[in-house]
Amino acid sequence: MPPFCIFDKEMDKFFQDIALGLNTYFRAIGFIFKYNLWGYFFVPIAINLLLFIFGIYGVGYLTDALQDYLLNLTTLDAAEFWGAEYLKSLMSGVIWIILKVVFFLSFTYLGGYMTLIIMSPFLALLSEKTEEILTGNHYPFNPDQLVRDIVRGVAIALRNMFIETGYVILAFILSFIPIINIAAQIALFFISSYFYGFSFIDYTNERRRLSVKQSVAFIRQNKGVAVTNGAVFSLLLMIPFCGYSLAGFGAIISVVAATLAIHQKVDLRKKDNERV
Repeated sequence: MPPFCIFDKEMDKFFQDIALGLNTYFRAIGFIFKYNLWGYFFVPIAINLLLFIFGIYGVGYLTDALQDYLLNLTTLDAAEFWGAEYLKSLMSGVIWIILKVVFFLSFTYLGGYMTLIIMSPFLALLSEKTEEILTGNHYPFNPDQLVRDIVRGVAIALRNMFIETGYVILAFILSFIPIINIAAQIALFFISSYFYGFSFIDYTNERRRLSVKQSVAFIRQNKGVAVTNGAVFSLLLMIPFCGYSLAGFGAIISVVAATLAIHQKVDLRKKDNERV
């Protein structure tokens, strides 16, 4: 078969997968409310509340601790010269600003994966519940298996985060080249979407007893689904100020949509998909 024919076939499949990803994403919203899965939306609300409390009290605690350390280190705390109190206040303000910036940047670049890691236990359960509704497959509660699901979900999120970080560094380097920098930023969005979608799909692949290597191969073959599934999550993260608060709700919809999409790709009712 000529190379261009193979390329055309791949592109056709890619766009079909994009259509499937979009279709199942919209279906997921109705599915959640039809089968009373909306209670999972309380999970990101609780997480946002905890992160808000940490943001206020955690930064304040770190500011005081770091200020005390620096004052002792510089002996400024015992200083009695004119302006010493002003200098202490200035140092405290600078430390507070730096920690706030670090906190903000951490969420800017790592917030998506932090959300996935924190929500991993709930996303695993939601994906399993979605499959049970779709197929009747029942997985008895097994704490050992749940722990393995959580560990795998966190490991996948960390794996994808480190790989994506490499692309971020490359995009940063390319950002100094006119015109190419625009293409690099667009490509980075799709790369992020792919890896987020990867995380959502892998919950289903784990129950199909696919190894991480097999899951990687499967998702590469269905990259259009992964990109579309993760794109909404990526878009939510881009919303200023409230993006990370909304991303948790997007994760709930995405994991249901991913399960719906994989069910259309492979019949999850098959007995060889049962987990032992």
